[in-house]
Amino acid sequence: MSEFNNVTVAKAANIYFDGQVTSRTLTFADGSRKTLGIMQPGTFEFGTQAAERMEILSGELDVQLPGEDGWQRIRGGESFDVPADSKFSVCVLSLTDYCCSFLP
Repeated sequence: MSEFNNVTVAKAANIYFDGQVTSRTLTFADGSRKTLGIMQPGTFEFGTQAAERMEILSGELDVQLPGEDGWQRIRGGESFDVPADSKFSVCVLSLTDYCCSFLP
């Protein structure tokens, strides 16, 4: 899906790591949420409250998921899931455009 219809977009950006990671929150009619964002090259650790699916629209990164010792390469067109109440790390290799869906 290349676009979302009938959503509410929060005006204020979510800004992390001194602006190296930014996103905007979309809220759908059913109450579900997604964020659309950009990550600059660098290494970042994130914490989750809800389970998430990170869809990489373009760019390239390595991800270290909870409980994993190694890193996994993710490229544009691929995604990965992160469990609720966990931490994961990414090493962004090139400017990365992403969509994060909060899972039920």
